[in-house]
Amino acid sequence: MDAHSLVRETIYRSTILLDSQNWMGWLEHCDPEFRYAIRSWSPEINRDMTYLELDRKGLESMVKLLPKHNTDHSPLTRHTSVYTVDVNGGETAKAVSSVIVYQNLLDGINSHIDAGESRLFLVGKYLDTFKLENNKAAFLSREVRIENRRLDKGSHWPI
Repeated sequence: MDAHSLVRETIYRSTILLDSQNWMGWLEHCDPEFRYAIRSWSPEINRDMTYLELDRKGLESMVKLLPKHNTDHSPLTRHTSVYTVDVNGGETAKAVSSVIVYQNLLDGINSHIDAGESRLFLVGKYLDTFKLENNKAAFLSREVRIENRRLDKGSHWPI
């Protein structure tokens, strides 16, 4: 498989793992040096806002605690489209993907949205860097650039 296809395949497979809340399976696609961040631009303060920034070890600790969190269990479903993949010398690659996340509500959130409905949770982009080695693409970093500036319940899950 060529590097471009390998990166795309890794992004799409990781989306399936995230949708199924298989956090450890997702982390298996991440290099030991992996860095993860969720950020959004705020025009009000003219700066980036960072919602989460962790290394792989920090993410692993966080996802192990997720079952103990008091959370809305309405699942998140991601629609990911890979826009670009740029391979750098065959050792690393960068990819930009669009991501739209829907929340499938188990409980209604008010009188206007009932249980069983889906709603738009967030819109953004994945800015990914990969290490290419042994016919595998491992995430070195993922920055989730979201258009939203307010995250609701469930936002402590990896997006």
